Amino acid sequence: MKLIFKILLTAVAVVLLAKLLPGITVEGYTTAILVAIVLGLLNLIVRPIVIFLTLPATIVTLGLFLFVINACMILLADNLINGFEVSSFWTALLFSILLTILQSIFYAILGQDKEQL
Repeated sequence: MKLIFKILLTAVAVVLLAKLLPGITVEGYTTAILVAIVLGLLNLIVRPIVIFLTLPATIVTLGLFLFVINACMILLADNLINGFEVSSFWTALLFSILLTILQSIFYAILGQDKEQL
C-alpha cells in the first residue's frame, strides 16, 4: 500500500512539473504513473550501478556529479516511455532537482518519512 502511495505522489509531482516547466511533456495521468514506476525501477536497478562506475567523478566533484546521474535517469525514462518528453539535458537536470524537492515537500506535508514509504 505504501508503494502505491509513493508512486501516486511521484505521478502527481510529475504532472505538476510538466505543467510548470516548458520542456517537459506528459500526455496524461496514466503516462505520469508509468513515469513514476519507471523512475522508481531505474533508481532501484540502474542508478546504483552507474553511481558505482562513476564514483571517482562523484568524489572529485564532491557529489555534484549525482545531479548529472539523476538527469541521465530522467533522459533514460524519456527514451523508454512514449508520451513523456524531455527537451534537453538541462531541462532534465532542473526536472530532477525540482522532482526531489517536490517529493520532499509532499512527504513533509503528509507526515511521511521518505524511508517509511
